[in-house]
This record gives sequence, C-alpha cells and structure tokens, in this order.
Amino acid sequence: MIWQTSRFRIDLAQPRVMGIVNVTPDSFSDGGRFFSVDGRTALAHCEQLLRDGADMLDIGGESTRPGAPPVPLAEELARVLPVVRHAVTLGVPVSVDSYKPEVMAAVLDLGADIINDIWALRQPEAAAVVAAHPSCGVCLMHMHREPQTMQAAPMEGDVVPQVLSFLEGAARELLALGVDARRIALDPGIGFGKTVAQNFSLLARQRELLAAGYPLLAGWSRKSSLAAVTGNSLASVAQLDIADRMVPSVTAAVLAVDRGARIVRVHDVKQTVQALKVWLAAAAP
Repeated sequence: MIWQTSRFRIDLAQPRVMGIVNVTPDSFSDGGRFFSVDGRTALAHCEQLLRDGADMLDIGGESTRPGAPPVPLAEELARVLPVVRHAVTLGVPVSVDSYKPEVMAAVLDLGADIINDIWALRQPEAAAVVAAHPSCGVCLMHMHREPQTMQAAPMEGDVVPQVLSFLEGAARELLALGVDARRIALDPGIGFGKTVAQNFSLLARQRELLAAGYPLLAGWSRKSSLAAVTGNSLASVAQLDIADRMVPSVTAAVLAVDRGARIVRVHDVKQTVQALKVWLAAAAP
C-alpha cells in the first residue's frame, strides 16, 4: 500500500511512525515544552525526532485538547511557517495539523507533504485547497462536535459503524473532487468526542475500519483514556508526568499496528520505534 504525498510515495508495507511537533504553549500532552516565539525549540525537536527514528513529522500550531480556544489565523501561521520551512529540508515527509484552509495553502506552498485535519476538511474551502493541489496527502479524522464541546456530550451508541460511515463519506467527497484515492488516509479520532469505553472499542475492533480501503492512522499517544485505565491522572497539564504515559502510549501504538494501522502518530518516537521492531521480528514469517 502506498500513501501518495507532495514529494514522497510512502511505502506502508511496514508501519510508519509520525513524530508529533507541537508548536503550541498549551498542548495537553507536553505543556508547551517545544514552543518558543522564534520556533527554534521546535526546529531542534524535529531533528531529534528524526534521530530517534521518525519516518515523518506532524507539525501543529493549535492545541486540540478538550476546551482549547481557537487560535487566530495570523498567530497559527506565525507559529507553524518557520518550523515547516525548516522541516521540509530534512528529507522526510512533513505533515501539518490544521483545519484552516489558509494555513493549508501556505504550508503546501512551502512544500509540506500532508494535510492532517481533525475536521476532515469540513471547514469552508478546506477541501478545495487539497483538491487543487496535484498530489498532497491528506488524513481525514473523525471528530464528534468540536474541541470546545466534544467531551461535554460524547457520542452515544456503537461508535465503530458511526466512525466508519463518517470516514467513508468524507473520503467519497474528496474522490468526487478528483482527489486520487492513494492520497487519502483515515484516522478514527481517538479521544475526540468519545468515552473511554468507546475509544477502546475502536481499538479492539479497529480492523472493521479497514473496510473503507484506506490506510489507517492511529493517534493514541498520551491520550487521557490511557490514563483512565492505568490509574494515572491527567487532570491538568501541571500534573502531567510524561514518563508515566510513555509505556501505555507505546503499548497502544503496537496494538493499533497489530490491528492494521499503517501509521502511528506519537510523541515517544524512540520507544515506539524500538517496540515496533520487536513486533516486526515476531510478525516476520
């Protein structure tokens, strides 16, 4: 299976690790550790993730934690563009996590390879930006409601068929705009408007999502559902202990790959790469 992107045809015969680069002062997962006004901290983090074994980078300038306020367009551009400008020189696919069409257009002009959109291109003009590009990759994610309200009233019922139906519909809309199917990947949106039980249902039954026919990206890294089942509270950023979240996150990433995910989006790149090497050794004929 190949994921076609702006500059790269990514071979997904083996699972790929997408390293997360949060260029935000309020990320739920790292508390702004890699945010600086001039972007230099994030640039160094990009390079460290590649040394740790990341296959691609995912750069985001707006926190999507529950209740996070929207970031003004100008501020998001100021955060993201310097990092993208450097990242595209590093020889790996570069993804940008944004739902704003203006940000999408700007980063694609700089040479970014993938648009990773939590809104699945539902914002006005977002789908048009992607469709107008000759080859960029796109990841369509399922989100119930919006970041400000998604956990106030999570989904109800069996989420697996609901998520599958949504993602299939989002992909069909892109195909209708002339986007090649090989450019599309799907993300079930772990934590985005789902209960703990629903998130783990999506993991347990993840293979059902493969029926859509697209590569699956799994983003379990440092999610609160992992804390809920391991007893580690993630009540506030100030209380977060990153070390306590690493093992559950890596475990979830390996389980997701074992159930058919082809890309895992992670913070703990080095540990995830090592764990997947063990998985690959056991999976080899």
